[in-house]
Amino acid sequence: MIGTITNTGAILAGSIIGFVVKKGINEKYKGALFTAMGLAATGLGINSIVSNMPNSKYPVLFILSLAIGSLIGTIINLEGRFNNLSSKYTSSNLGQGLSTAILLFCIGTLSILGPMESALNGDNTYLFTNATLDFVTSIVLASTYGIGIAISAVVLFLWQGFIYVSAGLLSGFLIPELLTEISIIGGFLIASSGLSILNIKDCKTLNMLPSLLIPVLWFIIKGIFGL
Repeated sequence: MIGTITNTGAILAGSIIGFVVKKGINEKYKGALFTAMGLAATGLGINSIVSNMPNSKYPVLFILSLAIGSLIGTIINLEGRFNNLSSKYTSSNLGQGLSTAILLFCIGTLSILGPMESALNGDNTYLFTNATLDFVTSIVLASTYGIGIAISAVVLFLWQGFIYVSAGLLSGFLIPELLTEISIIGGFLIASSGLSILNIKDCKTLNMLPSLLIPVLWFIIKGIFGL
């Protein structure tokens, strides 16, 4: 799991550097960082949507996934529960930053296929590449939201660790069609984080996270009933 450990360490290191740098940044420049982060997240989300939408074989699935997933998340009140918890120990807007960080770090081809390549073929190229990207991203996020962004490193480690340990079973399940649907929905969630950061629309992205599970359930049902 050297690749996952490296990726986790890169996020932790980037978060510490970003937090240290943040202390010396003028409020005016922090505002500029917020704007840059919001635009970057929105752009990355749109790119993921546009890149994967033409490959989708189920053009309505992402709509149903977003609708059902958002409804479930709202009923559970994921965003409210997380914000209440984080506000006790950290800045009040950490939830916004963490939701963006977790989506950027965990929902992507490199972060999903990387642990599988590492476990099955001993190839850590994807994960080392992902670590480099996440290192830079975590610096920017931590300089904007604070050291709490380091929590996303724990989430990434558990996420990639699960995929690594389950690689043998998941290799036959994580087919390109499923990854395409997850990438489309992930793109919408990342873009919604960007809109929230830019104060254009509070999309409550954390409440939308269950949307990522709907395509998985669909492909399980499809496999069982041979649809």
